[in-house]
Amino acid sequence: MSVFPDAVVWRAACAADPVLAVWVGDWAFAFAVADGTYETRFAFAAGAPVVAPVAAAAPPQAILRAPAQAWAQFLQPVPPRHHHNFFAMLARVPGTRVDGDLLAFYRHAHVVRRVLEIGRWLACGNAAPAPVSAHPAGTPPPLPPATGGYVPVTAQGVSHAIYFEQSGAGPDILCLHTAGADGRQFHGLMADSRLTDRHRLVAFDLPWHGRSPPPPEAVPGSWRLDTELYVALIMGFVASARLRRPIVLGASMSGEICLELALRYPDAFAGIIACEACEKVEGRFTAWPSHPEIHQGYFIPEWIHGLAAPQSPAECVAAIDWHYAQGGPGVFTGDLAFYAGDWDARARVHRIDGHRARLYMLTGTYDYSCTTEMSAATAAKIPGATFREMPGIGHFPFAENPELFAGYLIPILNELETRRNVDPHP
Repeated sequence: MSVFPDAVVWRAACAADPVLAVWVGDWAFAFAVADGTYETRFAFAAGAPVVAPVAAAAPPQAILRAPAQAWAQFLQPVPPRHHHNFFAMLARVPGTRVDGDLLAFYRHAHVVRRVLEIGRWLACGNAAPAPVSAHPAGTPPPLPPATGGYVPVTAQGVSHAIYFEQSGAGPDILCLHTAGADGRQFHGLMADSRLTDRHRLVAFDLPWHGRSPPPPEAVPGSWRLDTELYVALIMGFVASARLRRPIVLGASMSGEICLELALRYPDAFAGIIACEACEKVEGRFTAWPSHPEIHQGYFIPEWIHGLAAPQSPAECVAAIDWHYAQGGPGVFTGDLAFYAGDWDARARVHRIDGHRARLYMLTGTYDYSCTTEMSAATAAKIPGATFREMPGIGHFPFAENPELFAGYLIPILNELETRRNVDPHP
């Protein structure tokens, strides 16, 4: 017996879906999902789902294969980690693969995701139409009382105009955004009075990101981040913005660089909070966003969408997707060149003094790029480092669920405040 919903009902729900209706246009695509025994086919003509007979339509260009047990977990209302998104299954579930035309699959990954979301909705006993988002609806987060501006930062001989925003008052928290994104990821935290009543949150956009432009005469698509440049930009901003021993907070690639800061500058920060970080991440670089037949505004959000936990509020996840859809040419892949390429601290993480750096490492249960096991293994090599798992959170903790993340962050800030009072640093 197939674990999938009835094929006719599933295709009919796709044909009536308001999300797929938005994407109708001059394109065609056919794919199938298979569990080893059963296969369900889908076809799109003129951008619209074909209801019947699909067998008469074009053969599938791509077949998404996974074991029946894996699909059964994927189809649960709240799937377990590594089964909540097909890209997560590709990365972490053995036996999951895509056969056929990979270019066609990646070109239409957003369509595939929506079809699978509809399938999960039906498999859980619901009637069509499926809600617009598979994530639970919440209330839009309040607008942060943030102010912004620019500071000049020179790194490796190149001058940059760096945009930053700040909110709150008190000891500084330097907030570092993830790859391909910008400081808007911290708006949820900046609107939380539990934080801003006691701290000033400061977030800046890396060059080429958000409101920080490329340097004059830069060649579009030439952005490449590496460890040395990243450190120079951060320390340059700290100096230019006149931050005094801030707590530094990052996740993903900015979590990785937090580990580098802990090694190089343990006394420059009042605390270091490295989220979704480990000594080396492999298998996450992708050149597909730069392919001339790939629309990076659709593809990049799909590449990162499943990194968020399924429990995270729809409004927050949609904001993350939107930020990633707005990146400039080559910016995301330029960041991945650091995140999944240049960054490799396997030969030096053991030299970090976690006590001196006041190092905390946090990783969300649903992160399939940097798993909790990967972070815990790295933390175990660092004397004095504290590792904590964050259930119900994925790869973008401060952006995908700021209220839940604050529950993990505030106790750390309290610990750092106690340490500052007991053993103040000159």
